[in-house]
Parts: sequence; C-alpha cells; structure tokens
Amino acid sequence: MPTVEELYRNYGILADATEQVGQHKDAYQVILDGVKGGTKEKRLAAQFIPKFFKHFPELADSAINAQLDLCEDEDVSIRRQAIKELPQFATGENLPRVADILTQLLQTDDSAEFNLVNNALLSIFKMDAKGTLGGLFSQILQGEDIVRERAIKFLSTKLKTLPDEVLTKEVEELILTESKKVLEDVTGEEFVLFMKILSGLKSLQTVSGRQQLVELVAEQADLEQTFNPSDPDCVDRLLQCTRQAVPLFSKNVHSTRFVTYFCEQVLPNLSSLTTPVEGLDIQLEVLKLLAEMSSFCGDMEKLETNLRKLFDKLLEYMPLPPEEAENGENAGNEEPKLQFSYVECLLYSFHQLGRKLPDFLTAKLNAEKLKDFKIRLQYFARGLQVYIRQLRLALQGKTGEALKTEENKIKVVALKITNNINVLIKDLFHIPPSYKSTVTLSWKPVQKVEIGQKRASEDTTSGSPPKKSPAGPKRDARQIYNPPSGKYSSNLGNFNYERSLQGK
Repeated sequence: MPTVEELYRNYGILADATEQVGQHKDAYQVILDGVKGGTKEKRLAAQFIPKFFKHFPELADSAINAQLDLCEDEDVSIRRQAIKELPQFATGENLPRVADILTQLLQTDDSAEFNLVNNALLSIFKMDAKGTLGGLFSQILQGEDIVRERAIKFLSTKLKTLPDEVLTKEVEELILTESKKVLEDVTGEEFVLFMKILSGLKSLQTVSGRQQLVELVAEQADLEQTFNPSDPDCVDRLLQCTRQAVPLFSKNVHSTRFVTYFCEQVLPNLSSLTTPVEGLDIQLEVLKLLAEMSSFCGDMEKLETNLRKLFDKLLEYMPLPPEEAENGENAGNEEPKLQFSYVECLLYSFHQLGRKLPDFLTAKLNAEKLKDFKIRLQYFARGLQVYIRQLRLALQGKTGEALKTEENKIKVVALKITNNINVLIKDLFHIPPSYKSTVTLSWKPVQKVEIGQKRASEDTTSGSPPKKSPAGPKRDARQIYNPPSGKYSSNLGNFNYERSLQGK
C-alpha cells in the first residue's frame, strides 16, 4: 500500500508529464492502490484518481471501481470527496455507468452527501441527458425500493430546473418512453409523481400532448374494466387517476370517456363505495370530480343514458315534501335532510350535460316525472332560501380576521354552495328549462374581474369553464386538483330543514 509521500510523488510524475502522461501507467496504478491505505491515503486517492482518469482508458474499470470503493467508505469525509469527483468519470460510454452509480448513492441518509449526489447527477445531466436518464431509469425499473423512490423524486423536482438546451425534444421523448415502462407497475404516489414529470414536459403542452397524457391516465385507471365499489384499491386508483386527469381537460381535450365511466359504473354504486383513506367522504369526492369533468365533455354517444343516470341520482338527494296530517302537522317524525354539498355537484353536472340535450326534461321524460321533479325542486328551494338567509345574517358585518375563524369559513363556503344551487334551480324552473347560467363551483377559486369587464351579479358568478383573459394565469400553471376537506362537507350534507326553520 502506498504512503502519503508515495502518492504525492507519483502525482507529481503524472502532473509534470503533460502530453506524455499516458505513458506513466505505473504511476497511476500506485494512485489507484491508494484506496487500500488509511484515511489520509484514501482522501488523496479520491482527488488524484479522477484527475488523470481520462488518460488511462485501459484502466477505466479499475479506476471507477476504486472510486466507487471510496464512495462506500465508512469515513463520511472520504465518501463526500469521492462523490464530489464522480462526474469527472462521466465520459463517453462510462457516463451511463456513472449515472447508475450516482442514482444508487441517492439512498444515503447523510444530508450533505445526498446534496452532493444530486449536484453530481445534475452535472452529468448537462453533459449527456440521454445517458444520465439511462442510469436513472435503470435503477427505477430494477433498483432497491429506496433508490427507486428517490430517483423518481429526483426527476420530479430537478427536471424543471434544467435549461431548454438540455431538455431537447429527443430527451423528452426518451423520458416519455421510459416513463411508460415504469407506469406498467406503480404505486399511487409514484403515479402522481410521474404525472407531474410528464405534464411539465414542453412537448406535452400541446393539445395532442395533453390528449396523450389523458390516454395514459385512462389506461392507468383501467376504464375498460368493470368497476368494483367494494374494493378500496380499485376505488382509490380511480380517484387518484381522475385527479391527475382533471387539470388536463379543456375545450379541446375532452373528459367524455371519464364522465361516461363515472355515470355508468360509479354513480349506480355511490352508496357502496369503500376507501382506504380515513375520514374521506368518498361519495362527495366522487361527485366533485364528476362535476369538474362535466364542463369538458365532447360529443357523447350515450348522452341521454348518462343524463338519465345523473337525473336518477339527483332525485335521491332532492326529497319530496313530507306529507301533512289532517291537523296540518307533518305526518312523519322529522323533515328530510337536505344534502347541499351533494346536490351542488349533481345539479351542476346535470346542468352541464343538459346543455347538450336541452329537450331532455321536456321531450324525454313523461309529464308525471317532470311534475315530480318540479315539486322536489320547489321544496328544496324553500329550504335553501331559509338557510341562505340564516347564513347571510350570521356573516353580516363580518370582515377581515372575523371571517378567518373556522366557523365563519364554513359559513362562507356554505353560502357559495347554496347560492350556486339557487342559480341552477332558477334555470331549471324556466319554461322550457334553461341551461344558460354559469356558476363557479364552491371549492374552486373565484375568477377575478378584470377592469373593463362587466361585473357578475351575485347569483351569476363567473362561469365554469371561465373565459380566458390575456392577463389571467395559464392553464398549465393551474394546480393539480386537491379536494378540500373541512367540516362544511358533513355539516352541510346533513343540514336539517326542520332545524333551520326553528332557528329562524
């Protein structure tokens, strides 16, 4: 084993040789042997081996293996030094191997070491993006779980920081091709990360690119298979996939396939859905997703069938008035519960699809069904008006910090929900029913009114889908849909009409 002095002497021989450095193979071998020495020798070897690596191609394997030994040394300072120098080995056909090694080193628990690995990977990414991706995806597909997890996270966070000259069209095509291989077997969390990676690629920002992503999500969601409401994994997969699809939909990228699946397979099984997510109102979550997608349907072969299923489900949440006894009191023990959160979603979805078949309520339903529906709408509207008055009274005069309390936040959202339902019911009461009004779903941010635009009235808030404004945010910047959680979902869902009258 060489001493520190011998290492310095042989380093001097190589440094002084300039153009003839490749003739001093023995001197370089002494430096390679430094990895077998003590702490000081190893530190020197970690610096000297990469410095002259390119001059000895016949010793490339030995040099990389020696440096790799130092990357796995017990002494953290030696590991850090060896990792820092690894990009110098990333030349020619050696680069994918170096990328593979660095990807494996992402499993370190030392934060400084982890940062060095990240920096080294980014460094070789800029040298050869395709070669680096080869190493990363090799470990994602075949590596240990911890390496796979961190390699995916590296791609999801670092790709967007790379300049355009690195992420060329060819590089993005390679990312898409390799990602498709990984997507054949992924967890829910991994799927979300890969959708983040792919949706950030410039080549997939076009209409055709977005459509390609929607098809990927549809494949992952298994929309060709019969839905199993009693299987929590099946339910969770559908929700995870649909959440990723929602931000991709637009007037040119249609949600038709998803909406049809929800109407045909999910709505009829709504009450029997199971979920592994504790505390999640799974039924409301499904209805919110359906409502968001309903704005972006294209031509639909089964439009009338889907409308009928939506209509039938809506009727379940719009009760008939309780029968009155001979003395004028209610014959039943209690008033029906008005589940406003559910009705907002179903009524909005029905309203959106109804625009495509405006004579559905008049020509496709018999007179008795239409009469029954109007009675339900009228009864629901009465309870709605009572609750709206109570909410406005409770929020009257409150501004600033007062509106930020949990209780008042719930009331503000509740007012949005009830106002939305009110607008939609008014539309359906027209003769014939109208589908012209637009509302912003209660969990979506309200579009700001630009100067020069006509201010929307209280009952007809900015529409969905909203008109694009030159100054507004791009669709690409819109955050992935994340369902809100809060007491208002359950509180509103169980609003008791009788209790509201008593509190009047």
